[in-house]
Amino acid sequence: MNHSSFNAEAVRDRLVSLIREHSSAQGFSSVVIGISGGKDSTVTAALCARALGPENVYGVMLPDGEQKDLSDSVRVCESLGIRRRIINIGPMHAALKAATDQAGSVAGDGEFSVPFNRESDINVGPRLRMTTLRYIAQALGARLAGTGNLSEITVGYCTKDGDTSCDFSVLGALTSVEVVKVGLTMEELPHDLVEKTPTDGLSGKSDEEKMGISYWDIHSYIRLGSCGDADTDEKIRRKENANMHKRRMPLVLNPLKEED
Repeated sequence: MNHSSFNAEAVRDRLVSLIREHSSAQGFSSVVIGISGGKDSTVTAALCARALGPENVYGVMLPDGEQKDLSDSVRVCESLGIRRRIINIGPMHAALKAATDQAGSVAGDGEFSVPFNRESDINVGPRLRMTTLRYIAQALGARLAGTGNLSEITVGYCTKDGDTSCDFSVLGALTSVEVVKVGLTMEELPHDLVEKTPTDGLSGKSDEEKMGISYWDIHSYIRLGSCGDADTDEKIRRKENANMHKRRMPLVLNPLKEED
């Protein structure tokens, strides 16, 4: 698919049909979605609400302590008429730090201490959110709908066992650019949230600033094979190769298989 052949309305309607088909085939009628207030979860929630009915979509907001744009998440749920719940994972995060000695306590004989690591700590949030969402989904007899897009999956801008974990992925075949195009066809959505600049809510930087690559360049690399700049293409390619493990099931080391 190239830039010009993308039909956002047709893709939207096909995704709605696919959600319904998957629901019927798998025998479920409701879904749980983590609502961040960004475009991906916003569009995912809207598609699921169209497919299954808003009464069958549970939007869960999961701030880690204080979240400045929490009101955006609430507005998504209100606009779509879906059920909502706010669960603060801050205390869980703090408890994990305390349990793993990241406050700096000294381990006993034969034990090892766990030092504080910022990247490890940042990834705790998505993993705690996944655990919470799965807990809720199973309790409700619902399925967990994934919200990640193809651009972020391609360059590994996602957390293994966190936002990559779901029962089915709604937007995993669409680039970030295409998600926006689909969202803008849905009149029930606040379009300012569909076009909202994506951020991680932690670093004070946009996602593009964090990655050092624009979403348009990633989109062009995926759909056209090149963004037009060889150095950027190579940067994307390296990220794609290095993060392929996030897109696959864990490698099984099989001692029973004959060597090639």
